[in-house]
Amino acid sequence: MKTENADQAKLWNGAAGQAWVEGQQLLDGMFEPFEGLLVEEARRVAARRVLDVGCGAGATTLAIARSLGTGGECTGIDISDPLVAAARARAAGEGLAVQFLREDAQTAALPAGHFDLLVSRFGVMFFDDAVQAFGNLRRASAPGANLRFITFRSPAENPFMTAAERAAAPIAPDLPPRKPGAPGQFALAERGRTAELLRESGWSDIELRPIDVECCFPAAALDGYMARFGPLGLYLAQADAATRERLVTAVRAAFTPYIKGDEVRFVAACWLLCARNG
Repeated sequence: MKTENADQAKLWNGAAGQAWVEGQQLLDGMFEPFEGLLVEEARRVAARRVLDVGCGAGATTLAIARSLGTGGECTGIDISDPLVAAARARAAGEGLAVQFLREDAQTAALPAGHFDLLVSRFGVMFFDDAVQAFGNLRRASAPGANLRFITFRSPAENPFMTAAERAAAPIAPDLPPRKPGAPGQFALAERGRTAELLRESGWSDIELRPIDVECCFPAAALDGYMARFGPLGLYLAQADAATRERLVTAVRAAFTPYIKGDEVRFVAACWLLCARNG
């Protein structure tokens, strides 16, 4: 069996994972509409045993657990130690009996044929072997189980998500470019390729539904957002003071069109990946 996705394990157990822990409240608020969508999907298919893939700090897992009540079983899985620790602390604080696994979903020895619904809020774009990962998740799914994953569509359709890099490019030409199809935010952006990956993994009744969702967060949090997340956040952490100041000024200007009063508002162009085991 392949070993854990080493590059992503290093990233999410290091700076990226810590940034997401520190920005948990901001990110959960920004992506709350997607959380609600997945809770509604769990209700619609009458799920009882749910696996949240790439669960991060656990917001979606916990929301579904609240919705299902004592008759349901919810498990979150993530490759990041700091995020799983945060998720466990949140569950304990709410008194929810939710299990969180610090594992790589690509290779984890999950219980065979167990889950009747697999969900993910932006947690499945980071596999270095998506066919292996989706196949491993299918083996953990009961016959007839449903899959509901949310991923981003193309960078061109998500200008907010790429605004920082575009603004930074003239100042930081060595900022690592995103590679189409590589593990990362837009790894599953191409519709035909993503459907084929699911087919190769053994899933059926595959459908990619385009969804356009308005997201927002407080404008006062914008500087922290642009300095902490994505490729620019990692770059800024290593930049000298002068370069950092120039980058922050340029990137802040790039986000100006998205500021509406005291909020930052943007539309996230995504896929809702739907499939069935069997």
